[in-house]
Amino acid sequence: MTNAQRRKVNSMKVLLAGAFGHLGEDILKELVKNNHEVIACDLNEREIEGTKGKYTFIKIDATKPETLNGICDGCEVVITTMGLTGASKTISAYDIDYQGNLNLLNEAVKAHVKYFNYVSVIKADGAPSVPMLDAKAKFELELKKSGIQYVIYRPTGYFYDIAKVFKPMIEKGTVSLLGDGSCKANVIDTADFAEFIVKHMIDNNQTYNIGGKETYTYKEIAQLCAESAGKEIKIKSAPSWLFDVLAFINKVNKSGREGVIRFGKWTLTNDLVGDTVYGDASFKEYLKEYFGGK
Repeated sequence: MTNAQRRKVNSMKVLLAGAFGHLGEDILKELVKNNHEVIACDLNEREIEGTKGKYTFIKIDATKPETLNGICDGCEVVITTMGLTGASKTISAYDIDYQGNLNLLNEAVKAHVKYFNYVSVIKADGAPSVPMLDAKAKFELELKKSGIQYVIYRPTGYFYDIAKVFKPMIEKGTVSLLGDGSCKANVIDTADFAEFIVKHMIDNNQTYNIGGKETYTYKEIAQLCAESAGKEIKIKSAPSWLFDVLAFINKVNKSGREGVIRFGKWTLTNDLVGDTVYGDASFKEYLKEYFGGK
């Protein structure tokens, strides 16, 4: 671990948007652990172990700017994890990932916040046809133009997300991969990622393509999941155009799933390896625990 990775930021007043999502939870824990004064913002609050009474909750809906009025006042740092993570018939990635975060950024500028941290996705600017990426890339540009000192984090993916995707296929005994499954990723544990964010939240205009210490192909991940679950599986190859057909059908049916399908295709057909490697957590060991293996 480098000296920059070991450093500790002095106590500050921090606004955390998206505080009660999976990543937000770990960032909130890390901020509290490091004695920062935290304003935790989200649509809904839930109990998080070790944080009771140690933050102030403000209910927000980032698509409604009036709910954000004044929330950044007195804050030195803003961290936002806000983004569309699933299918929706009523809200798009552009509503949340772009406009919602832009609404928050406007409040931060108005309140003279010095540091703004944004959790994006690796290679976000490389797929304009994928709304869940393009919306993030467009917000990154707005942030860079804002004049606020920024840190953009571009993670490769998270342990729990990959495990959740593979779990139903492992249970059925058949895993379908796009192509030959040779695309690879070094996904990161959210607790490790949260630690990195809190240590680097006052860096000066930095972008980090960040991942964990282990890199695997998707075929290797499928095999690790099967071994962890103690199951025999068949690995099948699916053509990538199948996802295009599914995306088109869902677009016509207005199911709200088109964006998720396009994001899934992109994930499985690109190498997602961050050059900033951080954390001690092992993805292989995580899978053993997740699937109940030995």
